[in-house]
Amino acid sequence: MRRPILLTIAIIGMLLVFFAVLFFLNVVGWYNNAVGLNEEADQQWGQVQNQYQRRADLIPNLVNTVKGYAEKEEKIFTQIADARSLIGLARSPVERLKAEDEMTGFLSRLLVIAENYPQLKASDNFRDLQAELAGTENRIAQERRRYNQVIQSYNFLVKKFPGRFYAVFFGFEPGEFFEAVSEAQTAPKVDFNEKKE
Repeated sequence: MRRPILLTIAIIGMLLVFFAVLFFLNVVGWYNNAVGLNEEADQQWGQVQNQYQRRADLIPNLVNTVKGYAEKEEKIFTQIADARSLIGLARSPVERLKAEDEMTGFLSRLLVIAENYPQLKASDNFRDLQAELAGTENRIAQERRRYNQVIQSYNFLVKKFPGRFYAVFFGFEPGEFFEAVSEAQTAPKVDFNEKKE
């Protein structure tokens, strides 16, 4: 009579151990996947920053080239300098993206201003810088898109069931997507009839 009870207890014990091991392996697998996606998001954010740095390296040359022809446009040069300072003060990817979007707006305005100076548009140096800046902007857009794809995969992992419970336990927070600011929906105003002082 005792033998069936002991056998039943042993079977129940083995099943509990089996399910505990399965649960442990599930948690370990989830954790490793979360760490991997988190690292991939960090690496992809680094790629976005690389492209921003490439653009930042071009800006002084572009500004100096435009300054040589458009000395009366001091306001935009000041705005670009201020925007570069804000970029340096950014402490998170979201702050950095907002500051970089502001810089994008000022660069667009700078290029619009350049349209008012035919000698500048004819300058080989300006055309080369403009082409290089356009290529860099394309790379930035591509890296931002890749960053959002990684964040989407990571967020899916930490928000779905049962991953949300694991995420809370291990301290994983959902990542933030790059989202264009509302001003990015509006094209810059181009007015070739503006009076030059």
